[in-house]
Amino acid sequence: MRPYFYAIGIGSNRRHGRHGAPAAVVRAAMAALDRAGIRLVGRSPVIATPALGPAGRSFANAAIIVETALEPPALLARLKGLEAAFGRRRGRRWGARVLDLDILLWSEGHWPLRGKGRLTVPHRSLELRDFVLRPLLAIAPGWRVGRGARTVRHARARLLRGAG
Repeated sequence: MRPYFYAIGIGSNRRHGRHGAPAAVVRAAMAALDRAGIRLVGRSPVIATPALGPAGRSFANAAIIVETALEPPALLARLKGLEAAFGRRRGRRWGARVLDLDILLWSEGHWPLRGKGRLTVPHRSLELRDFVLRPLLAIAPGWRVGRGARTVRHARARLLRGAG
């Protein structure tokens, strides 16, 4: 099996009993992924971002680049398992969460390759969220996003122009 590369978004806005504050939760999740055989090849700084929607508390966010032989659905299952191991419970959208892991980009481009599915790569909201693009810019500025030729750098510049 050949390896794939992924950009993963990591966020937290709740303390964890063992790991502590959200920024520490993000760093602990990075280490847990690496121990689970998902090799980290790049990591952004952890940044503080305001809450989105009714989450109430500010977030700690980061992005990582990982290498694994897992295809997107298998990687998503592994990420959801790690969220659960950190104490995340499914529930209210936009609610407080101890850990949120999202597949943002994939070295092979788009998933699903054909048709519709629950998992969509690139992440549907990637180009609309500065708290995702900002850390991703630090480690993958030239990765392509969307169906066009835009890179992460171009997507963030475009987002910031639209916000101004």
